Amino acid sequence: MKKPYLLVAFLMLAATVGCKGQPATHNDATLNRSIEVVIRSQFHIPTDVNMQLQPRHAGNIPGYQVQPVLLTRNGHSTQIEFLISDDYKKLARLDTFDLENSPVFHINVDNRPIRGNPKAPVTVITFDDLECPYCARMHKQLFPETMDHYKDKVRFIYKDFPLETIHPWAVHAAVDANCLAAQNSDAYWKFVDYVHEHPEEMSSEDHSLQASFKALDRITGQMGTLDKLDETSLSACIKKQDETAVRKSMSEADALGLEGAPALYVNGEMINGAVPIDQVWQVIDRALKDAGIEPPPTSANAAQKPAPPASN
Repeated sequence: MKKPYLLVAFLMLAATVGCKGQPATHNDATLNRSIEVVIRSQFHIPTDVNMQLQPRHAGNIPGYQVQPVLLTRNGHSTQIEFLISDDYKKLARLDTFDLENSPVFHINVDNRPIRGNPKAPVTVITFDDLECPYCARMHKQLFPETMDHYKDKVRFIYKDFPLETIHPWAVHAAVDANCLAAQNSDAYWKFVDYVHEHPEEMSSEDHSLQASFKALDRITGQMGTLDKLDETSLSACIKKQDETAVRKSMSEADALGLEGAPALYVNGEMINGAVPIDQVWQVIDRALKDAGIEPPPTSANAAQKPAPPASN
């Protein structure tokens, strides 16, 4: 499920282009127009994004200057740095990546419920939205099939990423789930399983948001009773609806550049969206091999099994 996102995503790691049909010169107006046209066409910049070229300055690559470009849309801005050759004939885009401090290797999972072997060599971190049908699709592939296939070789951890602009009860669901997690991890996972399996229970005939909240709170209470949790503490947590932890997780997802859910990180390698199970297993197998562990054999039927359909 895609998140309505205001800033432009740049998908190319590097691009070098020449200005065709309108040779760049030292005339700033002509040169700036050439730069804008090439950037818009090569990176598919939407027409409603305003582009402003900032003053050029010296860089670290011989023969090139740094050309900052400010992109603005609906009050949100981001600055991207390009390189322009000293003869003003070539434009380049170069990204550098910190191999030691990349955020994909430092996702905060402190105090998050773990499903599977806590000491497993492979960790699958999922940014999940409990109201998202595509998240429900991925959840069905992870549990029980993927977990059964890899057994103690993989552990699963969920992070909150409710897309509240399109899923109005998702934040409330995440808060309720965390109320259960505060006392018992098993209760948390039972709740996540149930909500992903029965989203219709949160959708009243009159589309009342309060009715959805009431249904979520009822299910949370039932899970607490089944697992013999402290009902007083659980009720207080449900009533308080403290969104602090959920908002922090959402901010972390934004910092990672996520635009939708589900998003999985398998020992840091990203899987974007509800992809077929064979693609999930390919990434997990790769992580196991990198750890020096032979993955379990995959049956032909499992390898060809498509992703289950998303619920409405």
